[in-house]
Order: sequence, then structure tokens, then C-alpha cells
Amino acid sequence: MGQKVHPYGIRLGYIRTWKARWFSNKNAGALLHEDLKIRAYIKKKLGQAGISSVEIERSQGRVRVRIFAAKPGVIIGRRGQEIDKIKDDVSKITKNEIFLDIKEVKVPQIDAQLVAENVAQQLEKRIGFRRAMKRAMQLAMQKGALGIKMQVKGRLGGAEIARAEGYHEGKVPLQTFRADVDYGFI
Repeated sequence: MGQKVHPYGIRLGYIRTWKARWFSNKNAGALLHEDLKIRAYIKKKLGQAGISSVEIERSQGRVRVRIFAAKPGVIIGRRGQEIDKIKDDVSKITKNEIFLDIKEVKVPQIDAQLVAENVAQQLEKRIGFRRAMKRAMQLAMQKGALGIKMQVKGRLGGAEIARAEGYHEGKVPLQTFRADVDYGFI
């Protein structure tokens, strides 16, 4: 049996930091569920903005939410109207004061989560899975990625029996903790 480990979790403390930065002795469970609700709301509401990740920092009555997105203009909206609406909705989830920071992902073709979502959207539009995967890999390599490894599972091409198909290009050193390996799943 294989012992598989999450590529993000194994690198915490070496080259990665936590996506939630806070500590609580008493109500850690409630705060964790709050974080999950905030992340789920942001992913659902701002799906078209290309959300890469959401980081949450908490300190005495304040919650700072950093949203990393490929299209920050979609989140902000005209004259900041959309961001105010999102801030109000998030403040209903938590009782604390909310601060929203929107950061732009400079090269979305290299961000693993955005590449995965792009391929998934193409599959939903009935584009061939091999073509979608190879095109995404080619774009990532052109934009400066040192290597990419991708796998698609399911009833590929409308086949009766589900299967998995994967491709890789360049080098992806999964055993090296100091290697900057990004991971995306959808």
C-alpha cells in the first residue's frame, strides 16, 4: 500500500507557510468551521475570478482574508461595489471585523490550482481531454515552469469504464522538500 502525502502539507515549515494563521485554546473547532465557511463562500461567489487560494489571519477580534485571484478586477467591481458586498456577506459568517485583501496572481498559467480549474472547465465544455491537458502543460512550460505533472480521472471521452490518464513534462521532484512544488485539485 502506498503512503501518499499531500505535497503542500509536507513542505510546511520548509518553504511554505500555513493558509490559516491563528491560534486558539478554547474555540478552535468553531473558528476552523468559520474558516471553511468563508473559503467555501468565496470559492462559490467568485468562481469566475480565478481564485487560486484564500489565506486567513486572525488576531483579537479581527479577521484578515487574503484572496489570490487571476482576475482581481472581477472581485473589486466598479468603484469597489462588489468587494463591499462580499465584505458584508463574510461579516455575516463571522462576528469579527473583516479586512479583505485582493492579491493578483501574476502568471496564472503556472499556478497549479488555476491550471487544474482551466482543464476542468474545458472538459465540461466537451473539449478532448488529451488536447486540454497537453495545451495546459505547454502553456505552463512556456511561461517558465520547470516541470508539470497532470492526471485526469473519470469516464474520459464518454467511455463506459472510468480510467485515469496522466502526462508529465520536465522535472517534478516530489521527494525533495525544498523543491517549490505547487499542487492543484478539482
